[in-house]
Amino acid sequence: MDERELQELVERISLHIFHKPFRHRAIFNDRLKTTGGRYLLSTHNIELNRKYYEQHGEEELIQVIKHELCHYHLHLEGKGYRHRDRDFRELLQKVQAPRFCKPVVLAKTGKKYYYECTSCHYIYVRKKAMDTNRYVCGRCRGKLKKIKREC
Repeated sequence: MDERELQELVERISLHIFHKPFRHRAIFNDRLKTTGGRYLLSTHNIELNRKYYEQHGEEELIQVIKHELCHYHLHLEGKGYRHRDRDFRELLQKVQAPRFCKPVVLAKTGKKYYYECTSCHYIYVRKKAMDTNRYVCGRCRGKLKKIKREC
């Protein structure tokens, strides 16, 4: 699904279910990690997670769109658009939209970096690479060297 198809889908859902037009932009935001989508108060745009669509399909994406459109329409009408507001919860129930979306499965990177102190031989395991010229051993202040280790 491309951006144009997404925009059309959101506009169609807004008219069909809410009986109100969606007059802003709906886009995929590839930086979203843990949520299916979000409504932006400042621009009134809706951003959706492409990975969520790829993992769960169009039916679940429609559920997320309905949830975000609840935020959108209530905010523009000056009603309670937050998750804790009664207006929001009632509209969710009316349009049969979920309060929370299914979790997005993130790909875990199993890569680890191993460093050994040249003085005390303590081994450090890190998720991110570090500059051995900038950092020293926290135990003895010795020089660190990167080592290859298979675990």
